[in-house]
Amino acid sequence: MANRALGAPRLKGPQPLPEQAVAAQSKAQADTLIKAGDSRLADRAFFFAMLACALSVIAIVVLIVYELVTKSNLSWHAFGLKFFFRSEWDPVNDQYGALPFVYGTLVSSALALLIAVPLAVGVAAYITEMSPRWLRGALAFTTELLAAIPSVIYGLWAIFVLVPLLRQYVQPFLARYFGWTTLFDGPPYGIGMLAAGIILAIMVVPIISSITREVMTAVPQQQREAVLALGATRWEMIRTGVLRNARAGIAGGVILGLGRALGETMAVTMVIGNRPEIAKSLFAPGYTMASVIANEFSEATGDVYLSALVEVGLALFIVTIIVNILAQFLVWTVTRGTPARSHA
Repeated sequence: MANRALGAPRLKGPQPLPEQAVAAQSKAQADTLIKAGDSRLADRAFFFAMLACALSVIAIVVLIVYELVTKSNLSWHAFGLKFFFRSEWDPVNDQYGALPFVYGTLVSSALALLIAVPLAVGVAAYITEMSPRWLRGALAFTTELLAAIPSVIYGLWAIFVLVPLLRQYVQPFLARYFGWTTLFDGPPYGIGMLAAGIILAIMVVPIISSITREVMTAVPQQQREAVLALGATRWEMIRTGVLRNARAGIAGGVILGLGRALGETMAVTMVIGNRPEIAKSLFAPGYTMASVIANEFSEATGDVYLSALVEVGLALFIVTIIVNILAQFLVWTVTRGTPARSHA
């Protein structure tokens, strides 16, 4: 039985605030919001700062084009558009043409992508889909480490390791069994377009592989499980459930790799042979636009000679723009302007 002498505990419930306190509190909150919202000056400053950052990119591109065009005026007046289709490069007689350099740049880059894309996609597929967990991190780190090696180190390695291997083993084998294609005929010097394409392939593999790996990792796990549940093999799962959904990202990685291949200078200069000629054989020496600028810009004595080298840089810029436009069209043909759809 309860002891009534103790009485019920006296607990204070929530008490209503006086009207004056409520009004003062509301006014304080309103003043705080008004002060916080009165920032039109800061908003406008932030807007113009971001606009300046965006316009600076356009301004840099415009300035680059302006400098290339103005500094190549002498070559433009001397040769016109025929400069891009002439094969002669004779600084003694001031006769210049950029066609051998355009040819060397495109062929070496295409050969590099032909070798690098299957290798990079295979590395990415193994790391994301088949590699054991304890090996996955080491493989990914080693692959990305290749991108941090300076190009001159690649060039030295190519001179002392790659070129002797090509001269003694690879090029004689290709000439013996595939010489009928006329792509692998001629003396096996080791240096040439084939060596340049291989060294460029090694240099662009980390870029394509890294982007491909990130895109494949972003594919939902349910997609893989759904394909396997339908009775597909692991290869069919990777091909239809992962690679098909990651094709737009893979195309983007290939574009970045192509950009690296087009502009590479030192490593290519050390192994391509540096001869301004157009040859069908991949064993023959060649020249790229970046290499001729790096080799001869400091030695250019005449004004027309210097202007021609600047116009070669303009040709490299134009080729880069055309390749990027074609690459964007390739991405559009793959995705049809829409994100990649799920395919079981």
